[in-house]
Parts: sequence; structure tokens; C-alpha cells
Amino acid sequence: MKKLYFNYLATFKGLSKEVWWLALITLINRAGTMVIPFLSLYLTKDLNFSLKDVGWIMTCFGLGSVIGSWLGGKLTDKIGFYKVMKVSLFLTGLLFIALQFVSTFYGFCIGIFLVMLVADTFRPAMFVALSAYSKPENSTRSVTLIRLAINLGFSAGPALGGLIITSLSYNGLFWVDGITCVLATFLLVKVLNPKKARASEIVKVENPVSVFSDKAFWIFFIGMFIFGFIFLQLFSTIPLYYKVAHHLSELEIGLLMAMNGFIIFALEMPLIKWLEESKYSKECLIFVGLFLTAISFLVLNLTGWSGILIVGMFFMTIGEMIAFPFSNAFVMERSKKGNQGEYMAYYSIAFSLAHIFGHNSGMRLIDNYGFDITWWVIISIAVVGLFFFYLLNRMIQKEIK
Repeated sequence: MKKLYFNYLATFKGLSKEVWWLALITLINRAGTMVIPFLSLYLTKDLNFSLKDVGWIMTCFGLGSVIGSWLGGKLTDKIGFYKVMKVSLFLTGLLFIALQFVSTFYGFCIGIFLVMLVADTFRPAMFVALSAYSKPENSTRSVTLIRLAINLGFSAGPALGGLIITSLSYNGLFWVDGITCVLATFLLVKVLNPKKARASEIVKVENPVSVFSDKAFWIFFIGMFIFGFIFLQLFSTIPLYYKVAHHLSELEIGLLMAMNGFIIFALEMPLIKWLEESKYSKECLIFVGLFLTAISFLVLNLTGWSGILIVGMFFMTIGEMIAFPFSNAFVMERSKKGNQGEYMAYYSIAFSLAHIFGHNSGMRLIDNYGFDITWWVIISIAVVGLFFFYLLNRMIQKEIK
């Protein structure tokens, strides 16, 4: 047991101090994002919106994310990651607090659009900062550390969110979201000196290759859009499935979703280190991640036993544990020959587009056909995504040769 413990600690060695600070900032920020997993429940239960209304609101969520990610990439390449991260965090906190006072359909569409536009300028900037502060050999583990922070915050967030909803109301979630974003801003200013950040930034490529001429990247982009389309059901249709089909309370939903974060916190870093040392390529591992995520939906249709929800969450968790770090590392590696902000922006945009189409499509499918058919459609879409990652693997192998 002692050897296992020290082996676990050894997986964190070699990461820079700045990467650890970025992880802590991310942890504080993500611990407050407890509104998002409960957003579909809040909109249907407290504001009495229909599933179609919720679908359109989540589409506005995704549109804001697309524009925010693109803008974040442009601003990062122009003014640097530090300024973008600082302004994004602070304004996101204020907007989250204000969002609780919006109760009309069109008002909420505009509100969530603005929140995500500002919030997602942070993502490309954070990835570039991570790349700037990481040694090449530690890039995948640096990404994994950030994901550990995200998931530790995400595991605590839903559980705490369920308690807040049960004891107080949904409005308390918006206050916590906003305040934690502001606190993360203060920590960023305190520990990441702007002069040091500029000095640490990666030197720009003199004649950068445009992301639009990188064919392999766009095969990857389509595959990641499909992966995002499927995975993001976790934040909209899956909580409704837990509530409607299996009659779980908000607290039980929060605890089940917290399981995702705790598994990642405990197992992802050793798993990633082991996979990094294996013979498998990044493209192959992303393929495996999507395959396991598809299995997580397949098992839901096998039985009506509520215990299967834990099995499904387990498969989804392992799938994302593999897919996210290696997909991020794949983009960081390819971005070395171009504008990093641009590459990271389009990586983020793949998920933002998934927000636009994934939530709305999922809600409409459930509204018209029910949960079982919706899960079969999701599985079929996953098969298409697997084909694209197969093509990507073939294309990368040709590049190496």
C-alpha cells in the first residue's frame, strides 16, 4: 500500500510551479460551476420552461461558447494569455450572479449567451498558458493535472450544489458560481505575475502554418465534435434521465455525478502516465476513449435497474479520462508549427459546436421519442466518430512514414 502511494505521488513529479498554480485557480473556479449540471433541471423545474425551450437555451449556451472560444484564441495571440484569463474570470463571476435575476425565455437565451461568450475566452488562453509553463515531455501530464483540478472541483460542486438546492434554492448556486470566479481572479493576479507570464510565453513562429491547411487537424476536429456531442449529454439529458426515468433526487444526482470527479481524481494521473509509456499513439487512445463513452450509453438500454447508472457513469468516466488529455496533447503538439491561440481556439470550438447541437438535439429526441431511442441514436453517432478517429490514425501514420 505504501509503495502504491509513493508511485502515485511520483506521477506528479517534474511539473512546474506555475502549472500547479494554474491547477489551483482552475480548482477554485470549477468548484463553483455547480449551476451547469443542474441547469436543465433549474430551467424546467423553477422557470417552468419546456424541453424545447431548454434545448434552445442550451443552443445559445453553445453559440456563446463558440464565439467566446474564437475570440479567446484571437485575443491570446494578440495580447497574451494572462490578460485574457484575468478579465474573463472576473467578468464571468459578475455575469453568473446577474443571471439568477433573469426569468424570461428570451432573456435567459441572451444571458446564457453572454455568460458563455465571456467565460470561454478563458479556455484557449489557459491552454496556451499551460503550454508555455510545461516542458514538452510533461505536456500530457500537465493537462491531466488541470483536469484533476477541474474534476475535483466538479466532484465537489454537484454534491454541494445538491445540498444547496435542498436546503436553500437554485439561486444560491448562481451566487457561489459568481463568487468563486471572482476569487479565482484574485488568486491569478496574486500568484501569476504578468511580467513573469510574458517572459514565460512561447516565442511565436515566424511563418506560422494556418490551422486551415492542416488536414489531419480537421479530421480530428470532426471526431472531437462528435465526441463532445455525446459526452455533453452528461450535462443536460443525463440528469433528466436520472430524474425522470429513475426518480433520483437532486442530491442523489449530485452524488452520482460527483462519482465521475472522484474516480478521475484518484485514477487519471497514474492511468495517463501508464498510457504515455505504452506503445499506443495519441490517436489510438482517443479512439478508445470514444468507444468507452459509447458503451456508457449502451448499458443504459440493457436494463431498468438503477444500479446500471453507476456502471454507465464508470464507462463514461474512463472514456473521458483517456480521450481528453490525449486529445489536448495532440493539439498542443500540432500547434507548435502555427499560432497556438488559433489551434487551441478551434479545439475549444469543437466542443462549443457540440454544445450548440448536442443539448438541443438530445432534448428534442427525448421529447419526441423517449430516452431509449435517444441513447441508440447517440451510440450510432459514436460509431461515425470512431470512423473519423480511425482515419486520423491512418493519416498520422502516413505523416510519420
